[in-house]
Amino acid sequence: MQLFRKRRKIDFIIGGSQKSGTTALDFYLRQHPEIGMASRKELHFFDNEKVFSNIRIKFSKYEEKFDLKLNKKAYGEATPIYLYWKPSCKRIWKYNPKIKMIFILRNPIERALSHWNMEYDREFEQESFATAIRNETERINTAHPLQHRIYSYIDRGMYSEQIARYKNYFPDSQLMFIKYEDFNNHQEKTLNQIFNFLNVNPEEFTFNRKTVHKRKKHSNMSSADKDYLLNIFKNDIQLVEKMLNWDCSDWLE
Repeated sequence: MQLFRKRRKIDFIIGGSQKSGTTALDFYLRQHPEIGMASRKELHFFDNEKVFSNIRIKFSKYEEKFDLKLNKKAYGEATPIYLYWKPSCKRIWKYNPKIKMIFILRNPIERALSHWNMEYDREFEQESFATAIRNETERINTAHPLQHRIYSYIDRGMYSEQIARYKNYFPDSQLMFIKYEDFNNHQEKTLNQIFNFLNVNPEEFTFNRKTVHKRKKHSNMSSADKDYLLNIFKNDIQLVEKMLNWDCSDWLE
């Protein structure tokens, strides 16, 4: 009788808020000999509405983006929007309820400006930062019932709902939340924590700090813009502190 090997599923996913260091983390994990990353960053599989409009989901199309023949200890990918895109969480859980999730969260005020800067640099955004954040609700509603991928500068930074969604589907033992500022200032220490979380040997990795991404800066944040955003984010930041047992006082300054 022929025996069939159980299909190898992907072991972990890096989500986290956009513009929060996921590109750097993806780069570092590719250097670890026991980790197999996807053929490219941001596969955008679990946020692909076209894929999930089908009755049968072809997960083989997802898994073929990984060189599973190398038999690495852990396979994973990084697509930041999986944290924000509401249907992604349930889709990931249905694919592999034992998968591990890594999320990096950045000060939502600074993240909003960095997000705007990227969209302005790509010429997807023509409005000033001040105008964009003040008109965001009206602008993102044009994507209803879906979320808006471009103009969601504030909405993506409302982390508490996004965290709660994943905690509702996955046990804490499969979730790792990283504060961007900690990762940025203590990369080697944070990477070792990630390696332990993924059950790969930290000693197999040689750390060499690298600046992966740097865009031209198109605007600075005015004090009026900062006060406007702080007023919006304050309650949510305090919720995040309670949910993750973090000190986010630096986000509230």
